[in-house]
Amino acid sequence: MDRWRRRFWILLAIVIGVPLLAGIVLAMRFLPTRAVTYASDEDHFKYGSTGGYAASGFPYWIWRAMPVVFKDRLPQNGRPGYEAFGMVFEPGHDLPIGTQRGRNMGIDRVFVNCAMCHHTTVRESPDAPARVYLATGAARFDLGAFEQFLFDCVSDERFRSENIVPEVERQAGRLSLLDHYVVYPIAIGLMQQRILMLRQRFLGFQPVTWGPGRVDTFNSAKALFNFPFHDLPQRELWGAADFPSVWNQKARRGMHLHWDGNNDLVDERNKSAAFGTGTTPASIDVEAINRVERWLDTLKAPAYPYKIDEALAATGAKIYQSQRCGDCHDFGGKYVGQVTPIAEIGTDRFRLDSYTYDLAVNQSMLYAGEPYRFKHFRKTFGYANAPLDGIWARAPYLHNGSVPTLRDLLNVPEQRPKSFYRGDDLYDQVNAGFVSNVGSENGRTYFLFDTTKLSNGNQGHTYGTQLTDGEKNALVEYLKKL
Repeated sequence: MDRWRRRFWILLAIVIGVPLLAGIVLAMRFLPTRAVTYASDEDHFKYGSTGGYAASGFPYWIWRAMPVVFKDRLPQNGRPGYEAFGMVFEPGHDLPIGTQRGRNMGIDRVFVNCAMCHHTTVRESPDAPARVYLATGAARFDLGAFEQFLFDCVSDERFRSENIVPEVERQAGRLSLLDHYVVYPIAIGLMQQRILMLRQRFLGFQPVTWGPGRVDTFNSAKALFNFPFHDLPQRELWGAADFPSVWNQKARRGMHLHWDGNNDLVDERNKSAAFGTGTTPASIDVEAINRVERWLDTLKAPAYPYKIDEALAATGAKIYQSQRCGDCHDFGGKYVGQVTPIAEIGTDRFRLDSYTYDLAVNQSMLYAGEPYRFKHFRKTFGYANAPLDGIWARAPYLHNGSVPTLRDLLNVPEQRPKSFYRGDDLYDQVNAGFVSNVGSENGRTYFLFDTTKLSNGNQGHTYGTQLTDGEKNALVEYLKKL
């Protein structure tokens, strides 16, 4: 009897213990969700989590494999891998600026964060190294082309584990049997299904038309809300606008935010923007986003890095004051941060019309519970007057980026460039903006922006266009100092 009892307890231990041990091992592998964290606020802005990696993240090694497996789907502009989209890699980093990373469902996942759309590089000369500037608009990053790349990849018959897993193993080393035959095949299938769903919702418009430095923010939001694009009027289907700068936010509190001034609460604006980084109401990392918000509150705009003609700038300062530019564009100005009616400012109205009452109502339901429910989104009838701090680094100009330099902006619309190239980071120190008349350089090609296309109009904002050429040059020299 004792022998049978021992056998019984051994068998019971095996029957219960082995599954329990296996369950513990699997739980330790697949249950933890944790983001990669950073000590400095600057690194947190560049690489920190918003919670988006958990809800929308791509498996890290699949992210690494995609530009190799689908090299033919990349923009053919002379840049390798993700650099083809204008992404910027810093020395010592295997992910570009603007990429968050975290552990979820047993594997490392990555997705974009706020910095992807809010940093750029600037070169002094063709052979000079590029310098990174944070919290300005991402003048080089082509989000539309990146989205199209993802849509094209998951629609390709090669988006299968037998094509992707070998490249993962080439880069990462041999996978375990569990990863090779279970985890990665499932991850590839889920990723494909999710992106195909988004592709179906995006059929109402073409992101590849945006070009570097631009995004159709609110039509993208409509896609997530499953708006019926085929039933919407054309005026609501085109709303591409430039990525704005996001520094010095404390001084902007209470102003009307976004290009059309549709919200005056920084906290809501930031949580709304977080959806573009893959978050959901369930996954959003509020504290991580608040950390970015606190850092941006006091982050100053970068000073102009090149030589300024101080005598000419002094003349420009007088012209600036005589033209009362500060009423709309100086902190403390009478109209700064307020919305100017579209009939007065006269710029392209497509971005304004793309934001509708129906969308505002839908946004109010994103965070249905208190205290996070959106209460400040509203439909407006014009564009908000923005402060000009760091204006030198915010080219191209107007809300839709349809004017390449400050000097061009001071010309009457008929004399502004009808088309120009976007995506270069070589700085035009005379006209204040990025070089825009060169289509290719050292094997790289740039995006041709056509102002005659819908939502790309360069009309309006005729303030200062009546000045003489000398006065315009002086005014530009002063604007570099702001």
